[in-house]
Amino acid sequence: MKLQKLILLIILMNFSGCSAVTKVASVFMSSMGSHPDKEELETFTKSSQFNKEKMRFVNRRPNITSEQPIKKDGFGFSNFIEFLGKGNGRYPDKPLPMLKPDMDKFLEKSDVVKSIWFGHSTVLFNIDSKIVLIDPIFSDSSSPVPIFVKRFGPTVLTLKELPKIDYILISHDHYDHLDMRTIKFFVDKDVKFITPLGVGSHLKRWGIDRKRVTELDWWQNVEFDGIKFTATPAQHFSGRDQAHENTTLWASWAVKTRNNNLYFSGDSGYDTHFKEIGQRLGPFDVAFMESGQYNPDWFAVHLLPDEWPKAYEDINANYYFPIHWGAFSLAFHTWDDPIIKLNEFSQQGKLKLMAPKMGEIVSFDHQEYVTKKWW
Repeated sequence: MKLQKLILLIILMNFSGCSAVTKVASVFMSSMGSHPDKEELETFTKSSQFNKEKMRFVNRRPNITSEQPIKKDGFGFSNFIEFLGKGNGRYPDKPLPMLKPDMDKFLEKSDVVKSIWFGHSTVLFNIDSKIVLIDPIFSDSSSPVPIFVKRFGPTVLTLKELPKIDYILISHDHYDHLDMRTIKFFVDKDVKFITPLGVGSHLKRWGIDRKRVTELDWWQNVEFDGIKFTATPAQHFSGRDQAHENTTLWASWAVKTRNNNLYFSGDSGYDTHFKEIGQRLGPFDVAFMESGQYNPDWFAVHLLPDEWPKAYEDINANYYFPIHWGAFSLAFHTWDDPIIKLNEFSQQGKLKLMAPKMGEIVSFDHQEYVTKKWW
């Protein structure tokens, strides 16, 4: 049984009133977005990442797809049932420590980039007084069905408490990186979106004017207000339902400013692209690296712990800033396993760790940053 059908069945089992079923089903279907149509797919044929026969995007190694590492081996029915629970330390037993950021301080003009981590892969940047938001998810769950994959706790700021956002950067269209409710908040806001190829189709369905969306292929770049955004390779997959997998591209990002050079990994398995990015666009001051929600069966599309130091060395960065952890449980390891392992690597000198609390303001001013254990 396909995952979406199973989820829909569970919804129907939990809602007895027809109006409730209709409302939930409508939200469920809307959250899937709108994938590129045939005409749009034809425009992607110029991309080296696009397979013209299958009309799908592919990785550098074309046999690496979502089917092999995840859906056949790593996430069968029994695993799905276990996934619905909250046992085995997958969720913290008390609220995680976080700071309420001083937004006046964050918004002060600075020659260097300042950041605030919101948990998982959501990061807010102040770059020369331009505010950039990456992979924002402010919903209470990371799922098309709100009762599943609940957030560990509230975000350090609500959407309404955010400063004016100038740019939103998206790595790919999975639910924990592209959140419908969050995107809809910006429908009537003066915000530009920068995404990999095809992701704009989802934004359009949710009310975003396509004129506000810039879609890029790997190694393409765009510059706004002196900030250079370069879409860089990743080894992953895409899709918000099983009928349209890999019809949109996934990417990592290099963000070049006057005084800082930053890397954001998105989601990715380990491959040669890390070294290529490091050689072509590095060195980086900080690499925001996927460091959680892993499973040995998912090796092709997510980094495993023993690969974190290798990816860090390849990408040629000063600091390793872990993302993709601390907010949702999307795998079967304990919630704090990523940071425990990273702290060990740091103590062993295998990487230079920058792991602030959620809400902590960090300035990339080239001064020594010392991570204080808070987990």
